[in-house]
Amino acid sequence: MPAGPSAERFVEALEAHRSPDELEKVRRYFKTGEGQYGEGDVFMGVRLGRVFELAREFIEMPPEELERLLESPIHEVRAGALSIMDKQARRKKTPESRRKELFDLYLRRTDRINNWDLVDVGCPYVVGGYLFDKPRDVLYELARSESLWERRTAIVSTSYFIRKGDVDDTFEIAEILLDDDQDLIRKATGGWLREAGKKDPGRLLSFLDRYAATMPRTALRYAIERLDKEKRARYLSMKKSRGERP
Repeated sequence: MPAGPSAERFVEALEAHRSPDELEKVRRYFKTGEGQYGEGDVFMGVRLGRVFELAREFIEMPPEELERLLESPIHEVRAGALSIMDKQARRKKTPESRRKELFDLYLRRTDRINNWDLVDVGCPYVVGGYLFDKPRDVLYELARSESLWERRTAIVSTSYFIRKGDVDDTFEIAEILLDDDQDLIRKATGGWLREAGKKDPGRLLSFLDRYAATMPRTALRYAIERLDKEKRARYLSMKKSRGERP
């Protein structure tokens, strides 16, 4: 671990791994630009796997330095911040006081967590892990937010609960998000329904019996992905019988 891990040193470490080839890859991979996801993002051209490796080396970075990273316009810098936050939140020796700081930092700076990969790296343990033994009202507030990324945080944070066998919030938040008009929310809703269904297949089937005919097709396809062929066909036919929905 570098002595006194700071935002400045982390950015310097990233700079050493810039690659024109990687820059071209990430520009194709991520949707950016006016009217697109990640609007305003700037990319350095550092492989995300390398970003996460560096995050491990800087795991002791304090919250005030992490916030400096989140303020950067550079996508890989913010990805590094969220990876460090995730690694701290996962670490057994991390005290509850630090977990609270990380949770508060994430929610305070959702304005800087503006792409699906940033949400998905950061929130399962930083948000979901922190809330596991606490009231979860904040997730329902996020699910009704005008921010796409806060809504995605609401459903993706339930990953931690699912791992622990607790699927109630996943199904309840999915119900709130079923009418969402954003493709990234539809995919996340269907995907997390699918994962919750692995823990409680009956609950998933009951949910689909109620909503398959009216939920967006993208969410439905993700939700039924692991069902057997006959069940997939049945739920898709329910959708077809009610007519297509965008």
